[in-house]
Amino acid sequence: MSKIYYTDEHEWLSVDGDVATVGITDHAQEQLGDLVFVDLPDIGTELDQGDDGIVVESVKAASDVYAPVSGTVVEVNEKLNEDAALVNAGAEGDGWLYKLKLNDTSQLDDLLDADGYQALIS
Repeated sequence: MSKIYYTDEHEWLSVDGDVATVGITDHAQEQLGDLVFVDLPDIGTELDQGDDGIVVESVKAASDVYAPVSGTVVEVNEKLNEDAALVNAGAEGDGWLYKLKLNDTSQLDDLLDADGYQALIS
């Protein structure tokens, strides 16, 4: 069963074994407004925790999405190339961004759980 984590930069990740699915939170997509473009990483890209993972562009602004943990990109959500608004429709579901094979699962200990994230945004 996967476990969900959050960052104070408004990313979420769902971890199943040593692979994390990464996206932005529903709160983040509401703040950004309608997304028009998502610059996905290449498969095989190595990301360190805190790196600029990708850029999402909305009608309001462009925003960096940081890598919540270190790892290697193993899959990207290709559907976003056709329809970036999938993130707006389901930021914490079908609008996921990419999947990372984790380098160091101990980095998960520094992330927030759902209650911690709710406290951050309230």
